[in-house]
Amino acid sequence: MAKEEIVNKVKEVMNAPSCYSGLKKVCQAYLDAAGTADEEKAAALLKKELKEDVNSIDHVIPFFESKEGAAFFGADTARNLAKAAHEAKDKGVKYCICPACTAGGWLLDHEKEW
Repeated sequence: MAKEEIVNKVKEVMNAPSCYSGLKKVCQAYLDAAGTADEEKAAALLKKELKEDVNSIDHVIPFFESKEGAAFFGADTARNLAKAAHEAKDKGVKYCICPACTAGGWLLDHEKEW
């Protein structure tokens, strides 16, 4: 796997509107360390953070369907997200459908390659 592909996915995670500030910092630290002696350590920290932050599809569906989800997103958006998440799960998607989790999940699926 090309390093460029990994770097691009890390940038996707970092630039996603759904990525929280703590994960953005770890992504940036990895990008800053790429190609240096600190890359391996930064990659390990990023992988650890991704494992903690990337949600499964089974985790987010109940949130989208909950009162808390409706309060957070608005009832219509939460209902649409739940529908989209169910459709994604039916197609075999295993991670949350937000941009940060989608790219982060890809990185986790390929973690042994980087």
